[in-house]
Amino acid sequence: MALVPMRLLLDHAAENGYGIPAFNVNNMEQIQSIMQAANETDSPVILQASRGARKYAGENFLRHLILAAVETYPHIPIVMHQDHGNEPATCYSAIKNGFTSVMMDGSLEADAKTPASYEYNVNVTAEVVKVAHAIGASVEGELGCLGSLETGKGEAEDGHGFEGELDHSMLLTDPDEAVDFVDRTQVDALAVAIGTSHGAYKFTRKPTGEILAISRIEEIHRRLPNTHLVMHGSSSVPEDLLALINEYGGAIPETYGVPVEEIQKGIKSGVRKINIDTDCRLAITAAVREALMKKPSEFDPRYFLKPSIQYMQKVCADRYQQFGTAGNASKIKQLSLEDYAAKYVKGELAQVVKRTVGV
Repeated sequence: MALVPMRLLLDHAAENGYGIPAFNVNNMEQIQSIMQAANETDSPVILQASRGARKYAGENFLRHLILAAVETYPHIPIVMHQDHGNEPATCYSAIKNGFTSVMMDGSLEADAKTPASYEYNVNVTAEVVKVAHAIGASVEGELGCLGSLETGKGEAEDGHGFEGELDHSMLLTDPDEAVDFVDRTQVDALAVAIGTSHGAYKFTRKPTGEILAISRIEEIHRRLPNTHLVMHGSSSVPEDLLALINEYGGAIPETYGVPVEEIQKGIKSGVRKINIDTDCRLAITAAVREALMKKPSEFDPRYFLKPSIQYMQKVCADRYQQFGTAGNASKIKQLSLEDYAAKYVKGELAQVVKRTVGV
């Protein structure tokens, strides 16, 4: 089976009450780690690539690595997703290169650092939805800017993230705007701003309600019970990986990620896609540092890349289990982009929302 649209997986997750980790990929070892974990746990897969990943790996290399995963694991439904598309052209080029799902992040302007107006976000997202749905591809939008409620600052990743500081209101998705946004754009999934950010340095202390607003997810879910919500910047930054990195020459200061139990609360309130990148990077870095420090005479890259696959595979398998994803791949009937294009034309997947004032 070929790659599948993301809407297929998110609908199944919603029907069965689980979430799906979306892992960022840049190279062969990361993809192998994810797929081995998915095969071990019988989990559906979302492989996502940023603009930086596409540039780093090269369009053809990245596409064929993911197609190799499809060929190797035909029984597992796999989505190829563009993460943080900065403008419609980025999303269209992704679709042209075989992506079955794209994110149009109109929360920032095309420079990927200037906060955009609400109307700009609606217009560019709706434009991408119209084109993507015509061929059956899924679309994720974002409302609110991803950044820290502690500091008001964002964490740019692969060149994507606002500069300077924003006020509290811009760092939290407004429920009324969320209803209007979904209605006007018809996105398949909505990424919400709740205080999470990219990178390892998310919080200076274990996050509580004033800096990690899970309650905002619950509020939006009450208003949009049938909309798939997305949590970005949701790595948990495991302490054991930080300790291992620092033991073998690293210098990462004390930092806190998003606790798994908070993500699980989000899943109960409509979160279906959870973006994870930093945890995988930490696993790989820990494995490579440990291997090279233990045997400094070794120069074969396979010596340190093999344990990096093992360490990252463990992280991925843990998330599949913790988010309830495990055991569901074999239950999903794989459908093509053409199947979904027909569904969009017939209106079967239309987002129907109730425009009521208040919660």
